[in-house]
Amino acid sequence: QVQLVESGGGLVQPGGSLRLSCAASGNIFDRYRMGWYRQAPGKQRELVADISVGGNTNYADSVKGRFTISRDNAKNTVYLQMNSLKPEDTAVYACNARNYPWNTVNYWGQGTQVTVSS
Repeated sequence: QVQLVESGGGLVQPGGSLRLSCAASGNIFDRYRMGWYRQAPGKQRELVADISVGGNTNYADSVKGRFTISRDNAKNTVYLQMNSLKPEDTAVYACNARNYPWNTVNYWGQGTQVTVSS
């Protein structure tokens, strides 16, 4: 049974920082591409960033230069460091694991709320 458990969300003022963590269980971490997605109220879910097993990263244009995704394969954990947060970053952030490039298997975490507000 694969489980992805996120932590680190919360309320932060504009310009602040948060770090999200996603701990994976189920012996998939060293084979799956890991990503962070977000969904704001009334909007579609969007990819924020993802990272390959080897560490190659991909970012949405809206977060480039502000967010950094990383993974610690020894700890089966993926991180999202979010700096210079803006109100438009407010969303539920969810961790994803997929068997790239086939993408026939997807696992999701339960999501964590990030609210950027003064």
